[in-house]
This record gives sequence, structure tokens and C-alpha cells, in this order.
Amino acid sequence: MRQAYAHHATIVPARGADPGAPSVAITGALRDAARPGSPFPHHTATAPDGDRLRLRVLFATEPDRVDEIRARIDAALAAGPWQLTGSGCARLDPDERPHARRLLRAARTAAQDAGQRS
Repeated sequence: MRQAYAHHATIVPARGADPGAPSVAITGALRDAARPGSPFPHHTATAPDGDRLRLRVLFATEPDRVDEIRARIDAALAAGPWQLTGSGCARLDPDERPHARRLLRAARTAAQDAGQRS
């Protein structure tokens, strides 16, 4: 059964870099991780912090795939035109719980739709 998780990361963007590029990189990494009927719904929030950019990723997956998803997020961020200075597990904040429930609903709906197509 899927659960919702949070991951945080801090990067130092290259001068003139697109601030949306890290979110795009994460989406690409998680799309590649999906298998038919098993998408990885997620949401990435970014917040500037001086010369750094803080990212917070909420995602929904099965407990046995959490480490894989975190590794894919970190690999995507390590490969970009920025410097990854930190990342790791985070707890869901109470104000994130409604969004986490939406991600879980989206995961269930996608899995049901995929089951109907097969």
C-alpha cells in the first residue's frame, strides 16, 4: 500500500539558471521510475534562501520503493547545472497532509485506470 513521504534538498544554482529546472529534473527522474499502472505522483516546492534554493518533494509510493525514489531524486539533482549541497528524508508537515492525501488519491486512481486498460 502506498504512503506519502517527504524529501528535502538544497542546491546552489548556477548563475542565470532556470529556477524551475530542478523540479523538471525530478519529474523526469520519477517518470522514468514509473512502471505501467504504477506512477509516482509527486509535488516539488522550491524556496529561495540567499544564494541557495531549497526544495521539498512530496511523493507517494510503496514503502519498499522509498529508497529507490529518494535515490532517483538525488541523482537527478546531482546531475544538474547546480551544486547539490544537501538532501535527505523529511517528515510531512501537518499543513502538507492534505496535499499528501491528494497524491495518494491520484496514485490509486492511476493504478485503477491502468488495471482497466489491461
